Amino acid sequence: MNIEVSRRHFLKLGGAGVAGTAIAAFGFGDAEAQVAAHVRPFKLAKATETRNTCTYCSVACGILMYSRGDLKKGEKAEVYHIEGDPDHPTNRGTLCPKGAALLDMVKSETRTKYPQVREPGSKEWKRLSWDEALDKIARLMKDDRDQNFIKTNKDGVTVNRWLSTGYLAASATTNETAFLTYKAVRSTGMLVFDNQARV
Repeated sequence: MNIEVSRRHFLKLGGAGVAGTAIAAFGFGDAEAQVAAHVRPFKLAKATETRNTCTYCSVACGILMYSRGDLKKGEKAEVYHIEGDPDHPTNRGTLCPKGAALLDMVKSETRTKYPQVREPGSKEWKRLSWDEALDKIARLMKDDRDQNFIKTNKDGVTVNRWLSTGYLAASATTNETAFLTYKAVRSTGMLVFDNQARV
């Protein structure tokens, strides 16, 4: 039986044989098994994914937060990974250095995690529930508006102004939310209105 082998084919077979022999001789015969043994499991496999907005600037990049802990079972959820949201139209998955370091801010011991108030004359901060804080803010705003609301100017022209309180809006939000915030603030008569993006 005649087998015709071209010179090119012979060199390919010979080269493959030499390479295989060299790999085995240098102890890499079970390299694939060793690599597989050291591959980490995918760290986001059993995570809960939550979409959010970066808290830093007015670009309002979308982020994905991953947490462990089943709230339905009474476990505390803990965020352990944050990355850019590839489906978000603003950043398409990218984050700046501050946004990429959001996990450090989430885990910071000095981060404010609940509302606090320092009563007039006190040197101590007192912790409040969110309901207490929001009720207190609403009450103070209502009282201030009732005392300082200007219906007409000196010429009798209706102006409906409230000048004694101002509002600083968050910049890390959508255009729709920003528009609703603007309309709500202006509807109270408040003229002092600015945005975090300019500060």
